Amino acid sequence: MPAPGFELLAISERSALGGSFAGWAEWFAALGQAGIGAVQIREKDLDDRSLYGLARLARSALPRGPRGTAVLVNGRLDIALAAGADGAHLPSDGVPIAPLRRRFGPAVLLGRSTHSLEEVQQAADEGADYVTFGPVYPMPGKERYGEPPGLDGLRKAAALGIPVYALGGVTLERLREVAAAGAAGVAGIRMFQRASELPALARIARETFGAYRRPGDRRP
Repeated sequence: MPAPGFELLAISERSALGGSFAGWAEWFAALGQAGIGAVQIREKDLDDRSLYGLARLARSALPRGPRGTAVLVNGRLDIALAAGADGAHLPSDGVPIAPLRRRFGPAVLLGRSTHSLEEVQQAADEGADYVTFGPVYPMPGKERYGEPPGLDGLRKAAALGIPVYALGGVTLERLREVAAAGAAGVAGIRMFQRASELPALARIARETFGAYRRPGDRRP
């Protein structure tokens, strides 16, 4: 299965926007200008109207097209479609992807959070475009997921035939090793919080994952 066309998936966390960014509009602008390939709107405590407005802001602020930024809404395909976003990122215990795929077809981008090889395989069987997998490295507060799978687990997940985005404890210095393990890219929160670092991050990710890209992946 070809990768969906991005190396980096930025996950939102509005508590972090008080650092390098004045607010949502500035963060989205920085992501777009840097060439970050996708953003997941993950603000679970927002009411539906506020989440819709945020998704609309993201889609209007970010460039479209093959070199643009895909916009995904966490767990809410209905809001994503209403806002003109590109699709939804579903939790590991979320709605099955197969009926969504049958109803909305291949044009809607559908991802899934996974924490085990069994979940990765299930997402692949259901027709997900990609999965996030992790936490790959040890992280405080993530002990409920058990022992981190590490690079060996990531390598096994990537061999299951679906694009896998490494999540959890991934840093700029670790991009090459997760790319070598077969990851299609990286997802995260903290690595997207400094505006000054975004352009270099996007450039290095393109170069690093491009060196390991498989035939048929969508982004040139």
